[in-house]
Parts: sequence; structure tokens; C-alpha cells
Amino acid sequence: MAWDFSTEPEFEEKLEWMRGFVRDEIVPLETLDLDAAAFARATRPLKDEVKAQGLWAAHLPPELGGGGFGQVKLGLMHEILGQCGYAPAIFGNNAPDSGNAELLALGANDEQKKKWLEPLLAGQVRSAFSMTEPGAGADPTLLATRAVRDGDHYVINGHKWFTSNGSVADFLIVMAVTDPDAPARKRATMFVVPAGTPGVDVLRDIETMGDIGGHSASKHGGRPGGHSEITYTDVRVPAANRIGAEGDGFLLAQQRLGPGRIHHCMRWLGQSKRAFDMLCERAKSRYTHGSVLADKQMIQDWIATSAAEMTAARLMTLQAAWKMDTEGASAARQEIALIKFYGAGVLHDVVDRALQIHGALGYSTDLPLEAMYRFARAARIYDGPDEVHRQSVARRILRGYEAPAGGVPTEHVPTRREAARARFADLLEAVTSND
Repeated sequence: MAWDFSTEPEFEEKLEWMRGFVRDEIVPLETLDLDAAAFARATRPLKDEVKAQGLWAAHLPPELGGGGFGQVKLGLMHEILGQCGYAPAIFGNNAPDSGNAELLALGANDEQKKKWLEPLLAGQVRSAFSMTEPGAGADPTLLATRAVRDGDHYVINGHKWFTSNGSVADFLIVMAVTDPDAPARKRATMFVVPAGTPGVDVLRDIETMGDIGGHSASKHGGRPGGHSEITYTDVRVPAANRIGAEGDGFLLAQQRLGPGRIHHCMRWLGQSKRAFDMLCERAKSRYTHGSVLADKQMIQDWIATSAAEMTAARLMTLQAAWKMDTEGASAARQEIALIKFYGAGVLHDVVDRALQIHGALGYSTDLPLEAMYRFARAARIYDGPDEVHRQSVARRILRGYEAPAGGVPTEHVPTRREAARARFADLLEAVTSND
């Protein structure tokens, strides 16, 4: 089957506009120390320009105000947006809001879409995705948060952490077990829980490597992108807030996370390319030990290896995106798992080389590399640790193999020779007779 990652010329013009827009209008904002209000004021006209270009919330169908783009086009867009952490929000597809919007678009009914999705797309509210628990990170079948039906309501009790945006969200999408006796992947259900519902207690925003220079947040205040620890104590939500049917939680989570991983991987490529550009620029400008670094074989190896790895990651990610577009998310599970751990590794290694070639300057905050390095390290953990994705890939691949009969390898030459002699006995006899 042929793979086709091409897009029409009109879309390439949009991508070219995005490249200039991100470079000239968004990246410069990184150097400014803006609070939330100032950032909103500075980016409001930029968002208007994005909307005028028809690129706002491009991950959603047109009837929901999006562009209706497939995963290949979205991947190419995210490759550009990944160069700057501010860009996704200015294009209306920043996590976790973009993934939550996709989830609501897939699983919510019309009333729920009007109540939660439309304000989210309009930028009037923020959302959070509350799934991960202490002790149930890499294995969501171990989720302990419970939701028990009580008349027209559910009562939720549990402990979550790393709930992105949890301290500033207007509503949370909570995954909780509704039937502990069901098969592992039919136990959980998702609910919309409005922030401020009695029993929802945001304990803190967990400080991470990515928050160096930031501030801790609690229930008295928060920050966008924070990783909140939250307890749910006898939280009552109407049954009308349930997304989909009971037991649909894992299915909805997979549909949400699959496209998100492709977006992550393409954003990582954007980050990688920015670091690669810094690596090459430094190689051409830094003179030491008799020549510029670009003349050193070790640096040439770094550059060639980085270019090869980024090209491989890009093609793998686009192939996964193409498969999602043509066959659906379920059919692309192996490809998505492959790019998750491979793309994260490429990002880390390219940034590490770029940081190393800059020496002390790269280690300082005078360049963005130290922040990129901390971000790259996190990429190997969130959306599932690399080891879990490697295990998933290996298991899927091994399903296509069987142990050989008798334990003799299929390619064992003496055994193959004996079989070939038996099969071609007449030919061998004729050849021998002619001799």
C-alpha cells in the first residue's frame, strides 16, 4: 500500500504563513515576563489573525468551529507550532483543552456539547483532564477512584494527581471506576465535574523540572499548565454529566490520547529542529583548537546523526498520521506507540547535543536549550512511559510469530538443505546424470 503525505498547494501556503507568523510574532513573546492578564491582552490580536486564516482549533470538525483537517495536516501544523510553547494556545489547540474538546466532540451528547464544548472552543472556559492517580500512572486498569450511582447522580471518591490545568479549570473531565467487577477496560467511565463542586479539593500544583523559576499553587490560586493534585470526596454530579455510556472511559481515553500523541511527536520535531538550528549555527561560529567546530569529525557526526534521526521520526509520525486518517485510531496503535518512544528519544538527544556544543552558555538560561532539555526529559514519561510503549509494540509484533516446530530455527541451513534436496530431487538427479 502506498503512503501519501502530500497536501494541496493551498494548504502549503497556510503552512508557510504559519512559519513566518510563529517566527516573527509568537517566538519573541518568550523573552517577556508577562502575567496571565498581560499575555491574554498581547495574544488576543494574534488569535484573531489565526481565526482570519481559518486555522483556529483546526483539530475539530467544521460544524464545531474547526478546520476539519486530518491527522497528516494537523501533524504538519504541529511541527511548526512545536517550536514555541506559546503557539498552540494562540492557535486554539493547546493541551489539555484540545484533547478534551476532541473527547467531548466524540462522546458528548448535543446538550453536553452546548454546555461544555462550545464555551471551551470560544475560549470562555478552561478544562482539565483528571485521570492519572498515584499508583496507577502507567497502568490505568489500576484506577481506584470510584463513581457510584445514587438516583439521578453519581458520587465520586478518589485521589488524582498530575491533572493538567486542574488548578485553573472551570470544569474537569474525571475518569472513575463505575463497575469494579467488569473486564479491566470496561470498568471506568468519564464525567464532567464543574470546578467548585463540593468535595473537589485542589491540594496543590506539583512542582516539576519544567517549573524551575515558577511558583507553587494551591486551592487559593493556580497557573495554566500546572499539574494538580486533587481529592474528590463525596462529589455529587448529575448523571447527565456522564460522557457516553458506563464503561466507555477507556475507549474514549484511547480516542483522545491517540491523536494527541501524534500532535506531541510533531511538536517535538519542531523543538528538535529549533535545537538543531542552534547546533549548526554554533558549529559554524565557535572557533577552538585550530578550527571551527564544524570542521571537527565528532561535531559532523552529531549533525549527520541528528538529521537522520529527525528525518526518520518525521516519516514515522506522518505515516502514523496517514494510517489514522485512512484506517482509524485503532488500526494505528502500533505506529502511535512506536513514534511516542522514538520521537521522545530523538528530541532528547538532539537537544542534548545542541546544549553540549554550547557548553556553559547552553547550560545557562541565556539560551532556551536548558528549558528545552527539561521539557525533553518529561516527554519520555507523560502519555505513558517509553517502556510501556516499547512493551506494547513488542507484544503486537510478536503476535505475528510462532515458535518453530521442534525448536529448530526456520532459517537453519542444514534443515533447509535437507528439505531442498528432497524437493528438487529430480532436478538434482538430472543434473548429476548430465555430468
